[in-house]
Amino acid sequence: YIGALGARVICDNIPGLVNKQRQLCQRYPDIMQSVGEGAKEWIRECQHQFRHHRWNCSTLDRDHTVFGRVMLRSSREAAFVYAISSAGVVYAITRACSQGDLKVCSCDPLKRGRSKDERGEFDWGGCSDNINYGIRFAKAFVDAKEKKVKDARALMNLHNNRCGRMAVKRFLKLECKCHGVSGSCTLRTCWLAMSDFRKTGDYLRKKYNGAIQVTMNQDGTGFTVANKNFRKPTKTDLVYFENSPDYCVMDKSAGSLGTAGRVCSKASRGTDGCEVMCCGRGYDTTRVTRVTKCECKFHWCCAVRCKECQDTVDVHTCKAPKRAEWLDQT
Repeated sequence: YIGALGARVICDNIPGLVNKQRQLCQRYPDIMQSVGEGAKEWIRECQHQFRHHRWNCSTLDRDHTVFGRVMLRSSREAAFVYAISSAGVVYAITRACSQGDLKVCSCDPLKRGRSKDERGEFDWGGCSDNINYGIRFAKAFVDAKEKKVKDARALMNLHNNRCGRMAVKRFLKLECKCHGVSGSCTLRTCWLAMSDFRKTGDYLRKKYNGAIQVTMNQDGTGFTVANKNFRKPTKTDLVYFENSPDYCVMDKSAGSLGTAGRVCSKASRGTDGCEVMCCGRGYDTTRVTRVTKCECKFHWCCAVRCKECQDTVDVHTCKAPKRAEWLDQT
């Protein structure tokens, strides 16, 4: 627990916060601790979703925006980052409420009494995840920054933040325990629980693939599609304004780190294949000897003993662009 004075010092030193965020940070230091844990989780999830892509959600040390200049462009990558980070905040706060880590919230107080589903009646019991509290706090904290400015990018960020928050709620599931003679399920006690965060990540990754390019409408209150042949975005669609850079070469102004040195798959024809990942520049092959555990046997009781096996594999990494090309871009 961070003391009140400590909270003030810490919140004043977090770069990039607006006033309202600082106030929330000082008032709820324990929630901010959960938000910090959530940040690690959603960054890991973002990197998992894009591990086979030229843009691999790479973070920059000592940069308070975490992703550097890639966030300045109103691209579909920025749309995804806003959505997944907003979802991560909801997930972390909701989980902390249920685990009893926070003084201001606990299990969902509305899940009381009887209810029914397709299998019949049940009693609410256990600890239902208080997702509405998580969503409310995430909305107040994350959206505060965008509400300071009334421009097109702020409107885009608010839309994508909401997509992320709602994505977590979408995967709430009913979990039940049976009671009755030898668990015959004549009586059931149920509670609502969040699914694994990977489900939210997979869902938002699909939304990234189908993200819709938009422009501001004339009165500045919403979006119209950039291409008349596309359908209008709904509340669950990610939206973006600008096309993405190709992320092939290092381009500091666009936040692209390039793909030089990235590991690729020689056999794949997908985005992780050497042809696509290396942008046609070719790749280097290194022979590497790996030591792995193998022939593991279970010994009664209770040990697993393994041998160590060596195997030699070829690792392919993308070549750097020729010097002249690289200089043009930086």
